[in-house]
Amino acid sequence: MTTHPIAPAAPPDRRARARRWLASWRHRDTRAAYLFILPWLVGFALLTAGPMIASLVLSFTDYDGIGPTHNVGLDNYRQLFDDPSVATSLLNTLVFTALRVPLSMALALALAMLLLRVGRASGFFRTVFYLPVMTPSVAVGILFLLLFNGNAGVVNKALGLIGVTGPSWTTDSSWVKPGLVLTTLWAVGATVVIYLAALKTVPRELYEASELDGAGRWASFVHVTVPQISGALFFTLIVNTIASLQTFTEAYTAFYGTGNTQTYSSDAALFYVVYLFQQAFQFMHMGYASALSWLLFLVILVITVLQARLSKRFVHYEYEGDPR
Repeated sequence: MTTHPIAPAAPPDRRARARRWLASWRHRDTRAAYLFILPWLVGFALLTAGPMIASLVLSFTDYDGIGPTHNVGLDNYRQLFDDPSVATSLLNTLVFTALRVPLSMALALALAMLLLRVGRASGFFRTVFYLPVMTPSVAVGILFLLLFNGNAGVVNKALGLIGVTGPSWTTDSSWVKPGLVLTTLWAVGATVVIYLAALKTVPRELYEASELDGAGRWASFVHVTVPQISGALFFTLIVNTIASLQTFTEAYTAFYGTGNTQTYSSDAALFYVVYLFQQAFQFMHMGYASALSWLLFLVILVITVLQARLSKRFVHYEYEGDPR
């Protein structure tokens, strides 16, 4: 008996799919849907995709923002590896992110769990926690100088009341980034709101079952709460990581906003976007700044992909398979 190999399934007909897509425009609902998203599409094309393409083109040129452009090939990208400030600013940014993201997530989760126990008053406190998010970042940078001044800052005065000598937050390079991290914790309200919504969706019967099994509060938190809200945790991990890698306003306001070209703490507050901003608008090296921006884009992309890969082990979804 001769067996014949099974022929592979034919790929979907692209022309048929195109005809179906064109035919869908006959329906009023389809036209209405595209009309509603048209402002976003126009905004994305003009304010996001267009500038990205323009910066990619500029990254291969020598452009000062005024005169003509000169093609320099890959020279800007080669300079990234020879510029010591790139490595310094990138390291500062990564250290800041490694400190800020877990601390902000832990604090936000603790506050959300407290709000969950408040009951009816949670709406008021939720608003109070969220209000700092509306504070301008420039004001947060100024607040950093007021709170963490080594001589007359509120933080060091409070530490002195309990017999602790506070560090020089703005001049000691070892304490600049921790101080900035503590200042940014002021605005964890958005993460608190997300965690509170996630905590309210955890089924109560799961806690009851864990109590019947003899689990304590910590065991219930680890084995019930965290897996059930892991989707929200993963979302805020991604968002907070991207935001931290793009930190600019607070550090620039506190250390570079006075017109000085040097910080009070040498290069400890030289974050990557601060250096990018200097190259673009202080030294007018638009081509080199564009190359810097694409390097940051690649760094964020790699970190996000790694986080997404690791999430498959730790993120729990209620419907892992086909919901049908």
